[in-house]
Amino acid sequence: MAGRLEGKNAVVTGGGSGMGRAISQRFAAEGARVAVLDLNLETAQETADLIRESGGRAIAVACDVSDNASVVAASNDVLAELAGVDVLVNNAGMLDGYAALLDTSEELWDRIIGVDLKGVFLVTRAFLPTMIAGGGGSVVNTSSIAGFVAGGGGIAYTSAKHGVIGFTKQLTADYGREGIRANAVCPGAIETGMTREIFESGDAAVMDSVRAVPAGRYAQPEEVANLALFLASDESSFVYGAAYLIDGGWTVL
Repeated sequence: MAGRLEGKNAVVTGGGSGMGRAISQRFAAEGARVAVLDLNLETAQETADLIRESGGRAIAVACDVSDNASVVAASNDVLAELAGVDVLVNNAGMLDGYAALLDTSEELWDRIIGVDLKGVFLVTRAFLPTMIAGGGGSVVNTSSIAGFVAGGGGIAYTSAKHGVIGFTKQLTADYGREGIRANAVCPGAIETGMTREIFESGDAAVMDSVRAVPAGRYAQPEEVANLALFLASDESSFVYGAAYLIDGGWTVL
């Protein structure tokens, strides 16, 4: 089954760490040339270096997904190098500290929505024309269990992740016939640099939620990368507009 993305060009936002790094590495191992986008160019370069050290192909590009000028500049840089995109993974995101409505400032709301939802819009809008011109491709958006239920984040994060699923469905309705397959991955508790601090804080409510899932553990980023690979590859050729939970059974309880 090796080489499932052979000859394809992939863009991964938030690729400098966590799930984005795992996805970038997995895609490269399957033959893709990967553009690693991240707000932090240094961590993006680290991911690209790891890929190249393993014999893969990658470039690193700085990008603030919440800022249109940054997104346009990054997309121009990517297309100058790759001359086309077959797979786009909108993975960049941030947490809101489980802040409830009355604890959420307008600044926090705007920042979370800007990265977690507006960023998906801006990046997809930047790359979609070249994907359509190339005959289509796969868009994989990172949502969350918070896109299905409450309790996976605060008010801003939950709103944004619900929005990502809606965006994914509408993108499918609008562009599916032009060869665009858009799907979402919806992780539960995943151990990344962004979440590790929460897990290690010993917060009773958070840890009780993690331990209560049928899997009895949190997942590793590589497990999410496996799902993203399936959705990016031709193996999922008839999968359109779906939102895949990868939560260890969290949402069945």
